[in-house]
Amino acid sequence: MGRKAGPVSVVPKGGASLKRALFKAETKEAGRSSVSFRLPENLPGVVPKGQTAGIAMDSNFSQFPQMYLSSLFASTVGFPGFPYLASLATRAEFRQMASALSTELTREWIEITSSETAGDETKNKVTELTKKIEDIGLKDVIQTAAEHDCFYGRAQLLIDLDGHNDLSLPLIPSPSTIKKASFKRVKTVEAMWTTPVGYNAIDPAALDFYKPRRWFMLGREVHASRLLTVVTRPLPDMLKPAFNFAGMSLSQLAEPYVENWLRTRQSVSDLISNFSITALKTAMAQVLNDENDDGTNLINRAKLFNANRDNQGLMLLDKETEDLVQQNVPLGTLDKLQAQAQEHMCAVSRLPAIILTGLSPTGLNASSEGEIRVFYDWIAAQQEAHWRKPIKVIFDILQLSVYGSIDPDISFSFVPLFQMSAKEDAEIRTADANRDAAYIDRGVLGPEEVREKLARDPKSGYSGLSLDPADVPNLEEEDGEE
Repeated sequence: MGRKAGPVSVVPKGGASLKRALFKAETKEAGRSSVSFRLPENLPGVVPKGQTAGIAMDSNFSQFPQMYLSSLFASTVGFPGFPYLASLATRAEFRQMASALSTELTREWIEITSSETAGDETKNKVTELTKKIEDIGLKDVIQTAAEHDCFYGRAQLLIDLDGHNDLSLPLIPSPSTIKKASFKRVKTVEAMWTTPVGYNAIDPAALDFYKPRRWFMLGREVHASRLLTVVTRPLPDMLKPAFNFAGMSLSQLAEPYVENWLRTRQSVSDLISNFSITALKTAMAQVLNDENDDGTNLINRAKLFNANRDNQGLMLLDKETEDLVQQNVPLGTLDKLQAQAQEHMCAVSRLPAIILTGLSPTGLNASSEGEIRVFYDWIAAQQEAHWRKPIKVIFDILQLSVYGSIDPDISFSFVPLFQMSAKEDAEIRTADANRDAAYIDRGVLGPEEVREKLARDPKSGYSGLSLDPADVPNLEEEDGEE
């Protein structure tokens, strides 16, 4: 790709100051339009001394095409660096996006279940694993990892096992490699502390094409199987090295929208502060024409006007040479302009306004119920697409550490965010009861089968009901006694 010719500018020589200012503005705008991609600079200590992060055939970034884009897109391309992305996390808008998204991802969390044919031993394991996941704080770890993905474009989870001192070796989920009671913790690692050691950039048909096998983590070499990496907004392969194998962060995507919102908010505030301008028409001919007059009298006249400018004051004007006018800016549509700038941040983050800002929609019959339902469906898709795999790896390793094997009858599922109200649940249970009664009356089901269903359903209100035949009431005998 050749260089794209830009506009030709000639430096004005001896021109007016207005032309010089215009030339500086054009030069500054032209400088913003050039966006180049280069290898990221790692923080000191990430790569061991005397070593370099292994780069394959695409290592010569001096030959990488330089992109010349308009200033409209200059703030959305190119890797700004992890320290800059970390600084964006100090702004309320970026933090609220990451916090709301990560909280919703883990709000209802997961439910560990077993198959219908599983025995009591497996069911006891479900209870124990549920408690174990709470003890290791996996929910909080995944929530923090989701925040890192929003801030940096990459989330990484380090699995720490007792006896596994050489982190450069691959982690194989097997009873022969993971001993009992060896699981210590799972820890999030921010993207700025890691960089790839090497990756395959030769064979596009390989499964590990542009996927790092090993990472440097503050000087230590860690295998990719021990440092689980989640990227929810991946980039094309050619751009991955420039972004240090992170995806596009939500903060970088939302930065132009946040800048527009901040500028609009400040402009509205400034306009409200200065929406009314008072002009004093007075005689200025003498000041403009007389070189000996330094304008002292005119300045004193303006100071006198400002000193008495009050609703309770009185201003005396010269009848022949002075006049007073007031110019007011209409403020009727400022609220809509400011609201639209705020809604644009919701669009790029896929968050409903009620969740991102806490503000309910206004207007007749306005409701966010439909938007929230669509948002919940999108969250469910994100959970399955990006977070099920790392949770499954941790879940299997936890089983090996506790029981020495992986039970195929045990699995987990994400609890839906959309929940019925208490009234809706009661109506559903009433409809189910009428259905079951009809099945019993027609001989399709027996009372013991319905009782077992109620005992196994945690939402029936009769969870844990005894299934011992001695505890089941015999309705026929009771009717005969009566």
